[in-house]
Amino acid sequence: MSGAVVLLSGGLDSSTLLHAVARDLGAKGVVALTLCYGQKHAREIACAAAQARAAGVSRHRIADVAVLGALVAGASALTDPAVPVPDLAGLSAAQREQPSTYVPHRNLVFLSLAAAFAEAQGMHDVYYGAQRQDAYGYWDCTPAFADRLNAVLALNRREPVRVHAPFAELSKRDIVRLGLDLGVPYAETWSCYRGGDRPCGACPACVERGAAFRSLGVPDPLAA
Repeated sequence: MSGAVVLLSGGLDSSTLLHAVARDLGAKGVVALTLCYGQKHAREIACAAAQARAAGVSRHRIADVAVLGALVAGASALTDPAVPVPDLAGLSAAQREQPSTYVPHRNLVFLSLAAAFAEAQGMHDVYYGAQRQDAYGYWDCTPAFADRLNAVLALNRREPVRVHAPFAELSKRDIVRLGLDLGVPYAETWSCYRGGDRPCGACPACVERGAAFRSLGVPDPLAA
């Protein structure tokens, strides 16, 4: 069996990636995987379902891994109600290297689960939407991280799975431009880390998203 698994959060990056992979590989060969880890912005899960339908992928699997959020309690603003999500403007240069919105080892855990799922499905490729953050950073979104993870996965003696991060060197602006070309329904994505009824406009994800749309002269449908 051929095909690929795409980690789909319902955010802007992973939604664009899903549509790009579906275009390149054929939608029927793509399985979307969404992991619920106790994130404050859980409304992105409904967006993930909408994106999977829009892309026409063969399957969309949603799995509960809330134990991750419980295990890292106190260490991330994305999972602990007691830890406030910061405004990007309030972060120092040192804090921007790895802000409190980082979830310890989330991508390592997610990609391990996605690789296990892919192998069980007879698939050999996993895609995730790591991108080059312009104003802040996470170590598990870098090309070096993907390269070293692939070195570990290559130890598999039977069915090695390979992780792909095709957006790792792209800015948010690049990704939005691609998504507009692909016709991604951005009104059905969610980026705000605070997960309210409307995007806050101030958290790192909101600021980066807003800047990308403005730089292209295109209104963000969530800001309308």
